[in-house]
Amino acid sequence: MKKSIIFAVSMLLVSVFTTSFVHADSHEMTNGEVRRVDAANGKITVRHEEIKNLDMPSMSMVFTVKNPELLSDLKRGDKVEFIAIEEDGKLFITEIKAKE
Repeated sequence: MKKSIIFAVSMLLVSVFTTSFVHADSHEMTNGEVRRVDAANGKITVRHEEIKNLDMPSMSMVFTVKNPELLSDLKRGDKVEFIAIEEDGKLFITEIKAKE
């Protein structure tokens, strides 16, 4: 009985540890340049490099941000790093920051 509990806990820890690494790798930062900021509607147009986790080539496109406050300090021409995800068939930026 004790061995089966230890085994179950060990498998759970391995699962959590592995999932954390997969999650971190699948949402790496992508480089881009701000083309337009529409803070009133929570949208930003970014010319970006390949977004690996979305299997998307380089292009310019409009994204909705999960938190409109992310746009408060961004302006056209800013070089940025961001994380984009797909949720229910829509693309969102969950993190974005200007590069220094």
